[in-house]
Amino acid sequence: MSLISQAQEYWATLALLLVGTIGGFLVGRLSPSNTPGSQSASKEAASIKDEKNSNDPVQATTDSDWEEEDQGELAEFSGINEECKLVLVVRTDLGMTKGKIAAQASHATLACYKALSKAEAATSKSRRNNKRSLLNRWESTGQAKIAVQVKSEDELMMLQAQAMSLGLCARIIHDAGRTQIAANSATVLGIGPAPRSVVDQVTKHLKLL
Repeated sequence: MSLISQAQEYWATLALLLVGTIGGFLVGRLSPSNTPGSQSASKEAASIKDEKNSNDPVQATTDSDWEEEDQGELAEFSGINEECKLVLVVRTDLGMTKGKIAAQASHATLACYKALSKAEAATSKSRRNNKRSLLNRWESTGQAKIAVQVKSEDELMMLQAQAMSLGLCARIIHDAGRTQIAANSATVLGIGPAPRSVVDQVTKHLKLL
C-alpha cells in the first residue's frame, strides 16, 4: 500500500471517530432526562414527595399508661407551709431492669404532674395564679423525688387508697406488656407532689429503692 493510501485511510478513520464522539455527546445532552426542564420537574416531584412524607401523621406510641378516671378532689394543703415532694413506689417483685424502672418512674412523675396541673387549672383564676399552689411550691423547692419499694400489687393498691383518702394525688402506671413484663401490670405508684409530712403518713415506713 502506498504512503498516500495509508494517509487517506488514517484521516478517514480519525474523521469517523470524531463524528461518533460528537454525535454521542449531542444525543446525551438532548435526551429528556438531561434537559433543564426535565431536571427541574424531577426535582419538583422529589420535593413534593418529601413534603408529603414529612406531613404524614406520626403514630406516637408508649409502653405504659395511667389511670384517667376521677379519683376524687385533691387537697391543696394551703395551710401547711413546708417543702413538697413526690414519692415513687416501685414494685420489685416484677424483676424490672434499672432502665425499665426508670422509664416507669418517669411515666408516674408525668402522670402526677398532669393530674395535679389539671386539678389546679379547674380552680378559680385567682387561686390558679396563687404562687403557693402545690406545683409551684414543689418546683420552687427543688422538685424532690423519692423512690421506695414494695413487693406486690396489693401493697401498691393499698397505698394508693390510703393516699387518696388524705387528698393526695396518687397515680398508678400500668405497663403495656411489649417488653419485659405482662400486659397491664401495675408497676409504679406516684404520690404527690404534696407537703412532706402528709406524704410521709403513707410512705415513711417503706424502704428506699
